[in-house]
Amino acid sequence: MQEDKDLGLGQSLAILFKASRAFWLVNLVNFVDGIAYFGILTLLTRYLGAELGFSDQQAGVAVSVFTGLVTLTMIGGGFVSDRLGVRRALSVSLLLLLLGRAILSGASELTASHLAAWIALVLMAIGSGVIQPALYAGVKEYTDARTATIGYSLLYSIMNLGIVAENFFSPFLRTNDVFLKLGDRAIHGLGLGIAGVFWFCTALTGVVLLCHLVAFTAELKPLEQRPDDPGQEQPVRVKSPFLDPRFMFFIFILLPVRTLFAHQWLTLPDYVFRCFPESVNSKFEWISGLNPLIIVVFVPLIASMTRRARVLNMMLIGTTLSAVTTFMLVPPPQLQLLLLYVALFSLGEAVWSSRFLEYVANLAPPGKVGSYMGLANIPWFMAKFTTGLYSGTMLNRYIPVEGPRDPSTLWLIYGCIACITPLGLLLARSWLTRVPSDKKE
Repeated sequence: MQEDKDLGLGQSLAILFKASRAFWLVNLVNFVDGIAYFGILTLLTRYLGAELGFSDQQAGVAVSVFTGLVTLTMIGGGFVSDRLGVRRALSVSLLLLLLGRAILSGASELTASHLAAWIALVLMAIGSGVIQPALYAGVKEYTDARTATIGYSLLYSIMNLGIVAENFFSPFLRTNDVFLKLGDRAIHGLGLGIAGVFWFCTALTGVVLLCHLVAFTAELKPLEQRPDDPGQEQPVRVKSPFLDPRFMFFIFILLPVRTLFAHQWLTLPDYVFRCFPESVNSKFEWISGLNPLIIVVFVPLIASMTRRARVLNMMLIGTTLSAVTTFMLVPPPQLQLLLLYVALFSLGEAVWSSRFLEYVANLAPPGKVGSYMGLANIPWFMAKFTTGLYSGTMLNRYIPVEGPRDPSTLWLIYGCIACITPLGLLLARSWLTRVPSDKKE
């Protein structure tokens, strides 16, 4: 096993390219769904309010219920994925997503637009709840101990590469502003509005479903799993993660910092649209797109360099960086501080995101990866669901459409909440890393 111990990023990629065509087919779905899911989510609050007439509170609750349902259905979706297998689970989820996204895109043209939007959100939530565990299980099946760390980092990076692509093209589809300037020639956007962006995401979903049905055949078998690398940190597997108090604390202490991720689509869009000039908010997707761009570049690099670092250390560094940078939004709105916040917040996310996925997948027994991934996302469900219950009220109080605004207090409150996570990890560090007495020699 020594030859596997020092595999770098390039060597791991070479193994994946040669030995696992199915890994890249899984990530084709991952890439396109990243475009479609976040292309819709980034503008969903604005769409529900501006196009369908939802109030701030109604839009916040609707988006919160949707994102919460995505994570909640991942619990059942994990069992569905394990039972159907990766290939068939991806087929079912893509079909549900295609239907839901089509209904949502056309909801503004329907009389019962609110009802149509809710039906679409439920269908999309179920589809996403199945597709995510299936993607994780796909990486588990089509990598081995040599390539697992890079495999999970690439899963996260490729999803974010889809977000980068969508954030670049979204302003071109949505507005008729100048998109690019090439010398004296200006290229204007298509001016299709938010619904046009949503229809684009729907069309991509249909295309990738067709490609998946044609290319991902039953003949593609999982890789033969190699023994675990003895030099790599391995979690102690238990019958159920809910029977391990340290694991339960580990995933639930992430809830406060995860609220910041929910605020990226619940709060940040309206903050930018209401507190910055038109020249800034017309390119909001580009600002938002800094996050996935940084993730694409740094997640594989950091994962490769820190392959043998303890998960807890990576969590402490990453969550601290993400939480503390929120205080950059406390001063009066400035574009430079906004861009710096997005960059540093994203770097913190890059430090710990994929390692958490790897930790949970390694904990799962064979054939149970989807189930464990679904169960481990319960705190993420709670963060997304509860955040949306108050985000609309907080927006209306501190950043209303009309009247005096106080975004500084809003971000101060959210920053303090997020700091609970790194503080809790630090205080519980010795307990979390302690070797159980029955495991000591």
